[in-house]
Amino acid sequence: MSDRVFNVLFLCTGNSARSILAEAILNREGMGRFKAFSAGSQPKGEVHPQALALLEKLNHGTGFARSKNWEEFAQPDAPVMDFVFTVCDNAAGEACPVWPGQPLTAHWGVPDPAAVEGLPSEIALAFADTYRMLANRISIFTSLPLASLDRMTLQSRLTDIGRDLPRAG
Repeated sequence: MSDRVFNVLFLCTGNSARSILAEAILNREGMGRFKAFSAGSQPKGEVHPQALALLEKLNHGTGFARSKNWEEFAQPDAPVMDFVFTVCDNAAGEACPVWPGQPLTAHWGVPDPAAVEGLPSEIALAFADTYRMLANRISIFTSLPLASLDRMTLQSRLTDIGRDLPRAG
């Protein structure tokens, strides 16, 4: 495997919870092989406090976390993405900007923990569940033998991850 670092963009509508969690997970679990970013089509402008609390509880740094528009990553001076993953159904259905470099894309939709209402413990559990689902998918992604898969096979594997039907190797 080359020493190349792969850029990955996680998209969600609000960029306040799911995509932020995914960015944090991949930046830690990717062990330097991946550089994760996140953005939203209609960013809320702030990261959900429960997302920040969970990341801190799990010893993730949170200095990176800010809610931003996906147009930021379609600019000529933006990092070129190798992969773009939508993590919410709304973002998956929206017309995305044209990403330079023709990255591979997949939809890895997970429930929105920010939409959960109830007791603080129920909300915390929803965030923890979303984190777990994203961490599982990201773990499968980071274990893929990227250098030995052709583009079509890799695209199929990425799609399978979003369907929770990953194939081995």
